[in-house]
Amino acid sequence: MTKKIVAVSVLGIQLDFVGSRVDRWSKWRPNVSLCSQDDLIIDQMHLIFDNHHQKLARQILDDIICVSPETTTHGHIINFTDPWDFEEVYAKLFDWCQQQAFDQDKNDYLFHITTGTHVVQICGYLLTESRHFPGKLLQSAPAKQRDKSIGKVQIIDLDLSRYDQLASRFALEHQQGSDFLKGGINTLNPQFNALIEQIEKVAIRSRAPILLTGPTGAGKSQLATRIYQLKKHRSMLSGELVAVNCATLRGESAMAALFGHTKGAFTGALQARTGFLRSADKGVLFLDEIGELGLEEQAMLLSALETKVFYPVGSDTAQSSDFQLIGGTNRDLKTAVQEGTFREDLLARINLWSYQLPALKDRPQDIEPNIEFELVAFAKKEGYKVDFNQQARQRFIDFARSPQGHWRSNFRDLNAAITRMATLTNSSRITTADVEQEIDRLNQSWQAISQNPTAQNQLTNYLDTAFIATIDHFDAVQLAHVLSICEQQPSMAAAGRELFNVSRTQKKQSNDSSRLQKYLARFGITWGQLKS
Repeated sequence: MTKKIVAVSVLGIQLDFVGSRVDRWSKWRPNVSLCSQDDLIIDQMHLIFDNHHQKLARQILDDIICVSPETTTHGHIINFTDPWDFEEVYAKLFDWCQQQAFDQDKNDYLFHITTGTHVVQICGYLLTESRHFPGKLLQSAPAKQRDKSIGKVQIIDLDLSRYDQLASRFALEHQQGSDFLKGGINTLNPQFNALIEQIEKVAIRSRAPILLTGPTGAGKSQLATRIYQLKKHRSMLSGELVAVNCATLRGESAMAALFGHTKGAFTGALQARTGFLRSADKGVLFLDEIGELGLEEQAMLLSALETKVFYPVGSDTAQSSDFQLIGGTNRDLKTAVQEGTFREDLLARINLWSYQLPALKDRPQDIEPNIEFELVAFAKKEGYKVDFNQQARQRFIDFARSPQGHWRSNFRDLNAAITRMATLTNSSRITTADVEQEIDRLNQSWQAISQNPTAQNQLTNYLDTAFIATIDHFDAVQLAHVLSICEQQPSMAAAGRELFNVSRTQKKQSNDSSRLQKYLARFGITWGQLKS
């Protein structure tokens, strides 16, 4: 069954008006000419006009019947108080579309955008592009030579997938966006590439929170920065990237740092502070280690995400900030919810777009491209170029991909390894001897914690294994001993007296608690955690 052609148009009070004289038939009138085409038969013509121009509308509809008796005409009155007011025009045309019973199985629909104000034409385009008007656009114009009154028409299909050249350009732009998020590294791991491709789509199409999870050193901070830069390049935001490591926000200062405070809000608040949320207005707020936030800060953050409003510490005046949140964590937040250390409602709010970045050892195909990236980065930073000789390169790649390549700190380990070899080599070529020396160093580093099961067990009570892997063996053993002493003492002061039993006697004032508190804070541990 052949579908009928249904056209919707707006009365052109200037272009359609030529008077009632007989010579009007020699003039180009958009809506009459539209129905005069030999190769486009309009079965139904729906003309939109306001009640001030009913006489002109009736004349146009009558003339359409004269030039095209097979066309059924319909008039629709829509009054625009101001036809240049975008909000009013769009709302009324949107409502009109909602009231129509479009039957796409029987009809093909065309929206004629030649007449009406530019605002009306733009609204027609937007309604067609969004499929609220389920058809195509139609443009008409007078002919330059003969048949001037009939003119010419052109149908515009907004389904961009039908245009090969446009589709290829969009595909190229999409590829460029994915390459940018990967830092220009030619990654080969299929799962990682698929993940980055989806993140690229979300980054340019959504302002909802993004949650990046994965082990320490997997690249969460770098990816968050590139997401911001991609959105900035596309003019999707005008604000700044504000990056915060939540593991450094502890105690009373956490709330003030995030939400700001007034002058005199608490002891030491000598000046008012804007706060990270306000600084990220119109930009991106990256909360790395978001799982380390306290429950009170989590509640305030949830409210700010949902309402864009929050109260600085010590203020009764609300502040607003329209930011996009990117959260990063190496913890399992679902487990944290079960343990009562992370709010379930906040997780639900930030878990819409959640991406688990894989560890380096799970991407063996990408080790060699990342080695090349690190060598280029070293050359830019230090001002001279270093490369591997052929045998050394293959030896290092074989080790990196082998089961012995633990890469506990992922790309941080790889960056450190390349930096050491490039710095210590005696020439511009890293040799096999340089590689063997670095392999020994890496193995010793990775095995240090595992060789001390007592320290390992002590630290895992408070820290996740990914973070423990970033701690030097010397610090790990010392920290384990400190934690053991703290567990045995009833207060921080008592623990400090035992730990600093010699140095404290050499000071005029005892500050054991403060020294211990600062030491624990280096590893993101509080006295409250020890006693809970």
